[in-house]
Amino acid sequence: MALVKSPKGFTGIPVLPKSISSIVVSVGGLALFLIFASWLLISYPVGPTVHGYLFTGSGSSPLLGPNNNSKNESVILLPRDSPPDMDDKIPSSGSVFSNFSSSEEITQPILPGLFNGSQSVEGGEMGVETEVNDKTPDSASNKTEEISLPYPPLSIGEGETGVETGASDKTPDSSSNKTQEISMPSPPLSQNPSKTDSGGCDLYHGNWFFDSSGPLYTNNTCPIITQMQNCQGNGRPDKDYESWRWKPSQCVLPRFDAKKFLELMRGKTLAFIGDSVARNQMESMLCLLWQVEVPKNRGNRHMQRWFFKSTSVMIVRIWSSWLVHQTSDPFDFAPKGVSKLHLDAPDEGFMEFLPKFDVVVLSSGHWFAKQSVYILNNEIVGGQLWWPDKSRPMKVNNIEAFGISTETILTAISTYPNYTGLTIVRSFSPDHYEGGAWNTGGSCTGKVKPATELVENGFTNIMHEKQVTGFNRAVQKSNNGSKLRLMDITEAFGYRHDGHPGPFRNPDPNKKTKRGPHGEPPPQDCLHWCMPGPVDTWNEIVLEIIHREYGDSETSPA
Repeated sequence: MALVKSPKGFTGIPVLPKSISSIVVSVGGLALFLIFASWLLISYPVGPTVHGYLFTGSGSSPLLGPNNNSKNESVILLPRDSPPDMDDKIPSSGSVFSNFSSSEEITQPILPGLFNGSQSVEGGEMGVETEVNDKTPDSASNKTEEISLPYPPLSIGEGETGVETGASDKTPDSSSNKTQEISMPSPPLSQNPSKTDSGGCDLYHGNWFFDSSGPLYTNNTCPIITQMQNCQGNGRPDKDYESWRWKPSQCVLPRFDAKKFLELMRGKTLAFIGDSVARNQMESMLCLLWQVEVPKNRGNRHMQRWFFKSTSVMIVRIWSSWLVHQTSDPFDFAPKGVSKLHLDAPDEGFMEFLPKFDVVVLSSGHWFAKQSVYILNNEIVGGQLWWPDKSRPMKVNNIEAFGISTETILTAISTYPNYTGLTIVRSFSPDHYEGGAWNTGGSCTGKVKPATELVENGFTNIMHEKQVTGFNRAVQKSNNGSKLRLMDITEAFGYRHDGHPGPFRNPDPNKKTKRGPHGEPPPQDCLHWCMPGPVDTWNEIVLEIIHREYGDSETSPA
C-alpha cells in the first residue's frame, strides 16, 4: 500500500488502487448520466429564449445614429411624418434550421431602475426577459414577462385633428358601448383584385362592434407579451378597447379558434418576418394559441421559434428592418456607419430559409423613417435624413424607396426556387399621433373607443399606395407557384386610435399618464398595439386567409 507524504508533515494518506472494472463502471455511469441530462434539456427546455432585441448589424439603434456610443450626442430626431420602429434586430444569419429540436437559450438579468416616468429612453428598445416556464404565470407576479424600454415613435400624420379631440382620460362606461357599431365605407381602397386575398367575401370593409364576451386571453394568461404592449399590466384604467371586434360588411369573421388553426397548420411552419410590428402580431398569435397548448421554446440567437408538439406546428419570427439588403460598409460618397439599403436586392438573412416555411407574414414600412442611404443598380439615388451634397439631385425619397423595396422582396420571394408557400403581406399599419409627432405634442391619450369618422392621414395613404403598387407588380412577375396575398388592414385600423398603449408603456407607478397644466401630453406610444387588443384581429384574418388556401372558408354570410 503506497503512502502520500503530506507537505506539512502529517501522517501519510493511503492511496488505494482501483481495479480496471470499477473505473469502467464509473466512466460508463457518468456517460449515461450526461446522455440522460442532454435528452432532458432538449425535451423540456427550462424557459424561452431571451430575444434581447439586439442592435442592428450596423451597430446603430432605432434612436441613435449609427455607431454612436454616447447617449447625449447625435440623437437623430426624425421628421414628424415618418415614424421609426421601436424594436432591435435579432440576427438571422446562420444555419438555424439544421436542428429543429435546438433549445439554445440566451438569458439576461432584469436591469434595475429601468423605468423613470417620462424620461425618453435612448438607444432603442432594449428587451430584457426573464425565464418563462411552461406554466401559466401567477397574475400577481411580473417575473415571467419581458420588460422592454420604449423608444417613442414619430408621427406619420400631419396631426389628426377632429378625432375625439375633446376626449378625456376617464374610463368609459362599457355598458353604453355594447350595441354600438363603428361603420366604414364599402368602396375598396384599390380596384385591382390582386391586392386582396383570393376567394370569399371582402374582409377589409365593414364595421367595428362591441363584443361583451371580451378577449380570448388576458395579460395574466399569456406570459410572452412585451411589457410595452402590456397595457393592463402598465396601469391602463379602461378595458373596452380589448372587446371591439371586426365584422366585414358581407360576412361574419369568426373568433380565432386556436385548435382549428393548429389542425389546419399541422406539420407546417408560419414565419413572421419584419419589424417590431411583426413582433407585435407574432406575440398576439402566440397568446391566442397559448390558451390551448403551451409551446416549447426552440429559439436560438438567430430567430425566435415556438413549437406546438401536438400538431408539429412551428411559429417563427425573424427580424428584418427593411426586408431588403442592408449594410453599413462605405459605398461611394456614403461613409461607413450609415445604413445603406440596396433597394433592388432582398435581405439574404432570411431568404435561404424560405423553403422551410409554409406561410410567411411580412411587415415593413416604418423603418423608412430612419437615417439611411438608397442604392439602385450600384448607384446612390437618395437618402433619408442623409444627403450631404445638396448640389446632387436626389432621385428617390423614403416613400418611393418603400414602394421599390416592396416590389423587390415580393418578386424575390415569388420567384425563389423551391418555395411554393403562402405569402401574406400585411399592409401599412397606421399610427395615431394627433396634433403632432411623439416629441412635438402628438398624442392618443384619452382615446377609449374607435373613431366614428376616419381622419385622413396623407403619409399613411401614400405609403399604403406605394405598397399596393409594389405588391401588384410583384404578382405579375410571380412564376414559382407561390401565392401572394395582401392583407389590407390599413383603412379598417385607421379607426382604432384607442388600441395603442399611449402613455401606458411601462409599469412605473410614477409615470405621467395625463396631460400637463398647459395641455401638453405625456410621452406615449401611438404606433404599436395593446395586447390583448385590435392586433388580435390581424390573426383572425390570417386564419381566414389560410383557410381559403388550405381548407374551406370559415366566414359565413352577414
